[in-house]
Amino acid sequence: MPSTETAIVFPGQGSQRAGMGQDFHESSPPARLAFQEASEALGLDLTALCFTPDERLARTEFAQPAILVTEIAMLRALEAEIGLRASWFGGHSLGEYTALVAAGALPLGEATCLVRERGRLMQAAVPVGVGRMIAVIGDQLDRDRIETATADLQVSVANDNSPKQIVLSGVAADTRVAETRLPDALGCNLRFIELDVSAPFHSSLMLPVEASFGPVLRAAGASIDPTRAGRVTSNYTGTFHAADRDAVIDSLIRQISGTVEWRANMEALAGQAARFVEVGPGRPLRGFFKALDIDVTAITDRRSTTRAAAALETTEDPG
Repeated sequence: MPSTETAIVFPGQGSQRAGMGQDFHESSPPARLAFQEASEALGLDLTALCFTPDERLARTEFAQPAILVTEIAMLRALEAEIGLRASWFGGHSLGEYTALVAAGALPLGEATCLVRERGRLMQAAVPVGVGRMIAVIGDQLDRDRIETATADLQVSVANDNSPKQIVLSGVAADTRVAETRLPDALGCNLRFIELDVSAPFHSSLMLPVEASFGPVLRAAGASIDPTRAGRVTSNYTGTFHAADRDAVIDSLIRQISGTVEWRANMEALAGQAARFVEVGPGRPLRGFFKALDIDVTAITDRRSTTRAAAALETTEDPG
């Protein structure tokens, strides 16, 4: 019998923008409560950070909690207003934490504090200018050939986003060497886009962060509900989280320097759900799903809610 279940996915860092979530905050009591809960847990006014032009949004330490609370505030408004429900969840990098909150596997306040510390450690791990991230764009990219061509470089596959996009991360000079090699190695035309990020995320340069963040995450581990985490895809493994607290924690730690196996995450979600909704201040994930011929309804602001409600005809998943 064909699935009628819904999956909700959340973008990560890079989707932030000034004013994000403000329209939901102004009109939705559940959204306001989400901002209040996260701000109190963090000891920081996240509405001021999100709603006005603020240079801190470019800094990983602040961008990560700001994106997370915005996405949860949007989701709670949508749950109350259009009855949006889902059985399955996924999130890209930082978005995996939002997905865990959405699934009820991690409290919002705890998650907000965790991602701020995660962001602070990631930002501090590598001096500005040492690292670099580039998106490699082409038709039917061969990951094995990319990894073989860059094996002698300090470059990692940071994100396996779709058959048409793979992101590389590592030492800046080595990423530039990779740009010169890959067209010949893959035997096709490629486009390269340098990402506007402050550090080489999801590369071996992030390994020291795992050692520092691990004890922080383990200390908060008692608040993780592993059964509910089993409804969330793991960026590190590419499959759904095991319903085991230690395994969830280990995957989240290793995600920091490991590849975001987003293509595998999309395939895992597609094996369970028939409808897909992207909730966040931007909609980068919709394009990745499109490369797999999967349609996604994207909700980025208040104006898109009405269109989404009509497209979804109100989901019936029990969540």
